[in-house]
Amino acid sequence: MSDEFLAELKGYEHKNIALEVLKKLLNDELKVRAKKNLVQSKTLMEMLQNAIKKYQNKIVTAAEVMEELIHISKEIVASDVEAENMGLSDYEYAFYTAVANNNSARELMKQDKLRELAVVLTQKIRENATIDWTIKESVRAKLKVIVKRILRQYGYPPDMQLLATETVLKQAEMIARELTV
Repeated sequence: MSDEFLAELKGYEHKNIALEVLKKLLNDELKVRAKKNLVQSKTLMEMLQNAIKKYQNKIVTAAEVMEELIHISKEIVASDVEAENMGLSDYEYAFYTAVANNNSARELMKQDKLRELAVVLTQKIRENATIDWTIKESVRAKLKVIVKRILRQYGYPPDMQLLATETVLKQAEMIARELTV
């Protein structure tokens, strides 16, 4: 996904082949990310599917869809840089994207507070997630209460707390095996 590689693909004579190569690479990358970051992978996958759909429906040319796919690959790289700049692990960044997925939360709480919230959520879920927590309703309910309490403590917008709680729990389920090891 380096700039040199993307420039090489962009300059490739057979645009449809270059397009298929980039599409396959992006698809594979997003599948790997889907195992760690629910919100980010969903957003990027929607962008990829929309770009491909426009191309298949002859709304855009191969060159134009290549530009869109290159933009998506740059978004992936930018998210990696953002996580690194914020000093967050993959899991912390996954929870950060889960709670920052809301415009009013981003405006109200700002990046630093959301970052701190993501770190605390990761820590609390790691401490409280047992091996079978996704199966046992009582343990799941306890985690839900913990997440709601933390969101309230950090001043997360009340109108979006339910959605954020569900998103955080879905994110936790996705990475449950890694967190409980």
